[in-house]
Amino acid sequence: MIIEPARRTLSVQEYYFSIKNKEIARLNRERAAAGKDPVVNLGIGSPDGAPSAEAVEALSACARRPGTHGYQSYTGIPELREAIARWYARWYGVTLDPDAEIQPLMGSKEGILLLSLAFLNPGDKVLVPNPGYPTYTSATRMCEAEVLNYDLVAADGWYPDFDALDAMDLSGVKLMWVNYPNMPTGAPARRDVMEKLVAFAKQHRILLVNDNPYGFILNEPQSILSVPGAREVCLEMNSLSKSHNMAGWRVGMMVGSADILRELLKVKSQMDSGMFRGIQEAAVAALDAGPEWYSALNAEYRRRREVACRIMDLLGCTYDSAAGGLYVWGRVSATEGEVLSDRILYGAGVFLTPGFIFGSNGAGYLRISLCADVPTLERAYGKILHFVQNDKLRSE
Repeated sequence: MIIEPARRTLSVQEYYFSIKNKEIARLNRERAAAGKDPVVNLGIGSPDGAPSAEAVEALSACARRPGTHGYQSYTGIPELREAIARWYARWYGVTLDPDAEIQPLMGSKEGILLLSLAFLNPGDKVLVPNPGYPTYTSATRMCEAEVLNYDLVAADGWYPDFDALDAMDLSGVKLMWVNYPNMPTGAPARRDVMEKLVAFAKQHRILLVNDNPYGFILNEPQSILSVPGAREVCLEMNSLSKSHNMAGWRVGMMVGSADILRELLKVKSQMDSGMFRGIQEAAVAALDAGPEWYSALNAEYRRRREVACRIMDLLGCTYDSAAGGLYVWGRVSATEGEVLSDRILYGAGVFLTPGFIFGSNGAGYLRISLCADVPTLERAYGKILHFVQNDKLRSE
């Protein structure tokens, strides 16, 4: 190329699933040429179900209305902020000011980078869970801040060790990312842990951000903002991607301190020109759904989880059958997760996510996404069973 990339890009790589999806596309071309069926992709957590009929109709109706196709407010339409406030009050017992404590986002992933850009200077430190969502690390590095990993391990239920945290050198730490219910491990949100996290953030004057998109998937919804005093030190991100089957619509939110959200808006207002009004009106309809929406969603995911657990059993993995969320997270017994993932991909034509992409503490694990229907999961089971029987996978 004729110019050098910015130094900040040297600290990050292309997102793992972007790379892997290209590899799977290549494999599918080869498999098609050989008369084989495509790879069964149980990797990324992109829900395959449809949003509610009400949400789809709201989008369609808005798109047909004149005067709805121009730029929109950076803070979202009032109706969306009010719907988010109602949703938080109804399901989390948290009261939010729609005009000051809610910032709609184009997906919560956007919020990670926006918040990092708004508050991190080169040399600042950020507490990032290991294992954890890779974007916490990449956003930190792109802001030329320092990643300070804190361990999550199975022996502690995938919750922070607060004695270990207190023993760390926390000088210069400005942000701490937490994610409960947890991805990739499925550990649920626990009130006592959230209370300890809030107390830790207050003691060390750290901005604590809970990334909370999985609260409605095989979990009881909880918000860290329900902890007394949390709003002094905490923000929460949420999303309609998983809870309302709207991953591709890109609707999320950051909620909490008005002062902090004003700083985030300084960055966001330079980055986009507002979300299409039709998507915002659809989000209002989705957020106003009753309990029957979540009941049906979870009934389907329970059926899928049963098959995913059978795949884990077939591979000799150990896992927590009570964990929630959109995935099954299993410990591999005989080899590294990455090695086993590639053997299954190339040998059985099924892709399971290797845990190493979430950090070193995930290296011995595999993750199965529940974003495939029961027949597809059953087909994956059959393909892996055939591979195991013919290649003696478990005995090697």
